Amino acid sequence: MAETEKLRIDKYLWAIRIFKTRSLATEACKAGRVKLNGQNVKPSYIVKVGETYSVQKGIERKVIHVTGLLERRTDAKTAVQFYEDQTPEEETYAFKSTFHAPVLKRDRGTGRPTKKDRREIDDLKSDWWEDEG
Repeated sequence: MAETEKLRIDKYLWAIRIFKTRSLATEACKAGRVKLNGQNVKPSYIVKVGETYSVQKGIERKVIHVTGLLERRTDAKTAVQFYEDQTPEEETYAFKSTFHAPVLKRDRGTGRPTKKDRREIDDLKSDWWEDEG
């Protein structure tokens, strides 16, 4: 695709597979979750090569630098060639660590936890959160 052609930001974010649908990308732009230099970007904003966007997607935040324009959605290997992910490593690891929280399971058929069991569970949870924070 020639770099002189015009491409909307919502279509670009969909094409490089940041959002699953174009309507989700449009909603993110309208809600102010896509920013260029700290300013909200409308869905119809024209993408330019060399710009850096900040995209908030749920609890995940990405910083994307445009290296090329991609009009149609393609496979992930091809899409990666059209942007550079500049998300700081601290934020990447912070997002991933939320999925590694301990899962407390009780044996099936043991019934409700006693008051003592509940206090032990609360102590375990509070110790883990203090270690992570």
